[in-house]
Amino acid sequence: QVQVVESGGGLVQPGGSLRLSCEASGRISSINSMAWYRQAPGKERELVASITSSGSTNYADSVKGRFTISSDNAKNTMYLQMNSLKPEDTAVYYCRYISVRSNSWGQGTQVTVSA
Repeated sequence: QVQVVESGGGLVQPGGSLRLSCEASGRISSINSMAWYRQAPGKERELVASITSSGSTNYADSVKGRFTISSDNAKNTMYLQMNSLKPEDTAVYYCRYISVRSNSWGQGTQVTVSA
């Protein structure tokens, strides 16, 4: 099984930036994908961005041009650089690891965008 742990959330003003990290440990597969999801109060969890082990990326329309997903395979770590943050980006952000053997979620990290 694979475990994932998020870090980097916090409080930021509108227009500001944050970088989230997600470190995976355990039985890491060479073929996998990782993704960031978020869930705002009263809303369903939604996909923010994803990246495969080959480097292919995908973004939700709401974050295109503002967020950048990346990974460091040597460190088994995924990142989400969030720029030009808006109040509507406020949510708990979750990391997900997916492979043939695993489908693991982190505990989440809170991101609050407020003046």
